[in-house]
Amino acid sequence: MIETERNKRKTDRAWNTLYQRLDEEGLLSGRPASPFRSPAWKRGVAAAAVALLCLLISVTYLNRSGQDTDPNLLTRQNSETATTLVTTLEDGSVVYLAGNTSLKFPEHFSSDRREVSLQGNALFDVAGNHKRPFIIETEDTRIEVLGTAFNVKSNDSSPFELSVQRGEVKVTLKKDGQDIHVKAGETVTLLSRRLQLSMTPDPALFDRYTKRIKFKDEKLGNILRVINLQNPDIRLETTPELWNRTLTVTFSNDTPEAMAELICLALDLKKTRQDNMILLFN
Repeated sequence: MIETERNKRKTDRAWNTLYQRLDEEGLLSGRPASPFRSPAWKRGVAAAAVALLCLLISVTYLNRSGQDTDPNLLTRQNSETATTLVTTLEDGSVVYLAGNTSLKFPEHFSSDRREVSLQGNALFDVAGNHKRPFIIETEDTRIEVLGTAFNVKSNDSSPFELSVQRGEVKVTLKKDGQDIHVKAGETVTLLSRRLQLSMTPDPALFDRYTKRIKFKDEKLGNILRVINLQNPDIRLETTPELWNRTLTVTFSNDTPEAMAELICLALDLKKTRQDNMILLFN
């Protein structure tokens, strides 16, 4: 009996925390507090952080070329410090923007390349397309994505650094054309104007961007795709007519079950689970 009461108190605290987050995000306007449609969330609200399955880039300079003032470029900016803002580009590439970070990109990529400019720190999951390479411009370097997973740092207080989690990346110095290919498990650092290669000292650096993620006016289909990239064991799906529904929501170390509940509460949806798939529907 004592154990039952203790579990009930834990469940109540978990619900109150989740409800408060929804209220802070403005997702409960006009809706009374009510129990979840399914008890599945109770099994996973306090689970560990999700694993990182995409590429990481951190750059503290924006390309100073004419792109800065190009009216055809779109800008995504995250002014928060403790939350990663997630956005999906036209080609399906996913960008995770850390605090005080902005990304400039065209609404439609050109036919021969996909080029963006980054200021701050970001995590990229680049959609593969060998005919249209993905290019990231920084002040000192030009980065061509040959694989899918890497971390880049460039700021005033430390030298440029790029670490590859998986795949392969080509880095070129703009000043003299010096270039180097960096593979999984390797790090390149710019020291004395030379690119120097070494083994990556801390593989955990790829994990910090997915602990607390926010979507702002993002399509439901894109949100579910990001969740599935991070959690391959349980997939969230929805019906075609709901794919373009937009949502602003924040997830903090949540399980797929808990994220599904948040989405259902925000969009007034139902859900059902079959094996390792959770379907969201009207």
